[in-house]
Amino acid sequence: MPIARLIGSRLQPTTITVAAAIVGLAAAAATAIGVYPLALGLWLLNRVIDGLDGSVARLTGRQSDLGGYLDLLLDVVVYSAIPVALVIERSDHRLSLVVLLLLALFYINITSWLYLSALIEKRALALRDRTILTSISMPSGMVEGGETIAIYALVLLMPQHALVLLSVMSGALAVGIIQRVCWALRNLDR
Repeated sequence: MPIARLIGSRLQPTTITVAAAIVGLAAAAATAIGVYPLALGLWLLNRVIDGLDGSVARLTGRQSDLGGYLDLLLDVVVYSAIPVALVIERSDHRLSLVVLLLLALFYINITSWLYLSALIEKRALALRDRTILTSISMPSGMVEGGETIAIYALVLLMPQHALVLLSVMSGALAVGIIQRVCWALRNLDR
């Protein structure tokens, strides 16, 4: 919040969102050419900047549906770019297969929580929880922002272990998808 207060009067939240995405794509570019310390620094900077847009928006009263949409969309772009860049740099067939699985699970995971989010909003279930800080209500899953930050940081610190780390992340994504399906089975059509 201190940083958000400092920059809030000078920068629009969507400007911060776009800046975070540019830094995240720079992290992917550094990964693609094998400059892992730079990639790690840019990845962590991306996550810090990305955390500021919502804080600035709430602090300055400039929250918007467009801002929430762009934040989520550009996060997914960066989350996808990092493992793709890793495959470009490492040229490892097994890693390529794990990244394909990871991206497929990202796709399924995003679909599972976005559609549930739409249904939650439709049913006004979000009104029961006044602590929601995001643009939409999102049912939690096993892999969210913190876990992605940690796994990607470990991959960039130890790229030789990327196969194992991204496999673990894929398994956790699969568990999160199953959690949401179970939530839907318990809570929908009642």
